[in-house]
Amino acid sequence: MMLADPSKKYRRMYQRVDLPDRQWPNKEITQAPIWMSTDLRDGNQAIFEPMDMEQKFKMFQMLVKIGFKHIEIGFPSASQIDFDFTRKLIEEGHIPEDVYIEVLVQARDHLIQRTFEALEGAKRAIVHIYNSNSPTFRNKVLNVDIAGAKQLAINAAEKVKEYAAKQPETEWIFQYSPECFSATELEVAKDVCDAVTEIWDARPDNKVILNLPATVEVSTPNVYADQIEWMHRNIARRDGILISVHCHNDRGCGIAASELAIMAGADRVEGCVFGNGERTGNVDVAAIALNMYTQGVAPNLDFSNINEIIATVEECTGLPIHPRHPYAGDLVFTAFSGSHQDAIKKGFEHQKNEEIWDMPYLPIDPKDLGRDYDAVIRVNSQSGKGGISYLLESNYNVVLPRRLQIEFSQIVQQHTDATAKEISATEIWTLFKDTYVAIKDKNYSAKNYKLSDENGNQIIELEIEIDGETQNLRGEGNGPISAILNALQLPIDVLNYEERSIGTGANAKALALVELQVKGTGKSAFGAGVHDNIVTSSIEAIIACTNRLIEQDLLSTTDIISEAV
Repeated sequence: MMLADPSKKYRRMYQRVDLPDRQWPNKEITQAPIWMSTDLRDGNQAIFEPMDMEQKFKMFQMLVKIGFKHIEIGFPSASQIDFDFTRKLIEEGHIPEDVYIEVLVQARDHLIQRTFEALEGAKRAIVHIYNSNSPTFRNKVLNVDIAGAKQLAINAAEKVKEYAAKQPETEWIFQYSPECFSATELEVAKDVCDAVTEIWDARPDNKVILNLPATVEVSTPNVYADQIEWMHRNIARRDGILISVHCHNDRGCGIAASELAIMAGADRVEGCVFGNGERTGNVDVAAIALNMYTQGVAPNLDFSNINEIIATVEECTGLPIHPRHPYAGDLVFTAFSGSHQDAIKKGFEHQKNEEIWDMPYLPIDPKDLGRDYDAVIRVNSQSGKGGISYLLESNYNVVLPRRLQIEFSQIVQQHTDATAKEISATEIWTLFKDTYVAIKDKNYSAKNYKLSDENGNQIIELEIEIDGETQNLRGEGNGPISAILNALQLPIDVLNYEERSIGTGANAKALALVELQVKGTGKSAFGAGVHDNIVTSSIEAIIACTNRLIEQDLLSTTDIISEAV
């Protein structure tokens, strides 16, 4: 089965814009718009179970904390819980001095009256009326012509002005939306908007909000930007108007459309924090705001504790945040790919605290959002040595020699291939110890030792068990390592020896890493020891490495040639 011929079923639903001298492509976003949260209205009407009073209040408090100054709290003329919630905020004094609550109402007289009843006593409020002027709505929903649609808007605007005059103690802002603006003829939208702003006497000291929504996204973002710029240039009383945009995400372009709209002259952006809303959602405000932040522009919204915001939104809406959601998802700062992990690890080595953030694959510092670096690199079968090394270093302060990184990454790869699962930092450390540390008890096993000085040299007396039999060995050297090797008298050389501290304070342990090569073969192996005492960890590392050489058939338990003490 194939899709139908689109030319026979679909057509362009927007008017082409004649704007050959468009200016928005050369603009940059240099300051944040006014933000308006629709979470409590558009977002709320798009969830399985609308929020109750407690959830709405918790969401409102979160929006205030983030920094929204315009918050649409509901549709009080259509919902009793929205009416009651509006009264609760006003009567109990929950609205900060610098915050405007906003309510939506259709262009109908009795609904407008009910709306003003809900807002009685508010210090400042935005009344938002709307009606559609698009051909589809005029012809198929409202059954009116262009003049009839315009008259609906005029009547509603006059009613809003009339009822507001009865409550002069409230600081009012009026907002009009020509619903489905992006699918409406521009001349029609302008004519209706001009009529409304004339009734409301829009001027610099009496701002009116014109919200020009992509109620259903019907074009590419550049077309919407052209529409906004055309209105920005042509509407009457522009200096008394805040152009607002409300983009839905039907084509998956809501963020791009909103950003281009700002460049085209929009002053205000409406949306939900994480893009909730009808159908595919309203625009994602967090994404736009943090996009600005990564370009050095202050968004005037605070997402420094994004995990707390996520928890509140998920609790109140019942909708999970997608793990790949921009900035907020659990996995957006996580690299599984080996090449990505290696690049991030090297980037962290160069990144200084006070420098401009410039990191491979990380457009924003996770710490700015209240995240740590623990989840930046995670390991599965797609990962490489860089990711494994990063997790050991960041979680255990263990920096592996490069050759050991390569070898151990192959061991981790075998594990993740076999389990087909992600492996955590704790599991990687356990696998490392099982491979390089625990083997100290397999063939040779050190039981006791005594270390002393004699004529400037180190003397070690070592009790060792070999294949179940105990031998007492003695060795002398210029340090503990050479003394141990001389005691064992094995045909091996030390290629590399390093010491590390695991943890801090009283709980710190010593990690010894050693690479031993069998003489005359060019073959080597790694071993590790972990103990409170560095000499003990060194002995255990050498014994562990010796046992790994035996397991690889590069040494035999008969190779000890020293005599018992």
